[in-house]
Amino acid sequence: MKTRKELKDEVKATFRGHWGQAIKLTLIPVIFQILASFAVAIGSLGLVWFLTKNGAALDYSGTSNESTFSNGGNPFGSYFSGFLATMILVGINFTFLDWLRTKKSDFKVLRGVFSVFTKRHFISVLVLYLLISLFTFLWTLLFIIPGIIKTFSYSQTYLIYKDLAESQKDTDDLSYLDYITKSRQLMDGHKMDFFLLKLSFIGWDILAVLTFGIGFIWLTPYQTATYVAFYKDIAQGHFGNSATDGDKAATDNNEGSFIVRY
Repeated sequence: MKTRKELKDEVKATFRGHWGQAIKLTLIPVIFQILASFAVAIGSLGLVWFLTKNGAALDYSGTSNESTFSNGGNPFGSYFSGFLATMILVGINFTFLDWLRTKKSDFKVLRGVFSVFTKRHFISVLVLYLLISLFTFLWTLLFIIPGIIKTFSYSQTYLIYKDLAESQKDTDDLSYLDYITKSRQLMDGHKMDFFLLKLSFIGWDILAVLTFGIGFIWLTPYQTATYVAFYKDIAQGHFGNSATDGDKAATDNNEGSFIVRY
């Protein structure tokens, strides 16, 4: 398995001379990240101004009304925006995976971003999204830690689906639960590796926020592609994709029969 540095170096080598293409591919999530950074900055400045002007004494008389108002929003809008963001990010991940494997950067950006919004993938990704959300929610009801662990266990589901859907002419023998189970099996022994990989970007995340989100223009494609490179590395030799760099991972019980667990 490649080290975190090797995964990042692979992405930087792939992007060399093509950063513009990578930035355009992740432009939609970057815009939302910039807006979120501005919102955090403005909210923080507003809070500082309020406390400075009014002192430490706060009037809590309006707390009940504010709570009622905040809870009165339409939850459907939040769910729909989360679903839409996931669909776009999955399409971006699909495109990055192809780019990392083929080293070809001549793809059409819009087609890559919205690659999931096709007859071939839309229903499958939608069902996977609903199942993953449901299972993660149920695990979180037990305690927050199991929910977080399962988030990492299910994190490779969409990329596994892509590989299996594109490498096999007939996937009728696979249920949607099978893709989730294969992700859980693939991540056995790798959840901490993935967590540490994500943790290694926290300094860059903070720096990007301090630049009012401008840093995300470069960080988001770099970060997203590195997570996809992680999958590419641990999935070599599995799910119908061929190993690269002369290093083929041994096919273990993940490719054999398995028991569906959540």
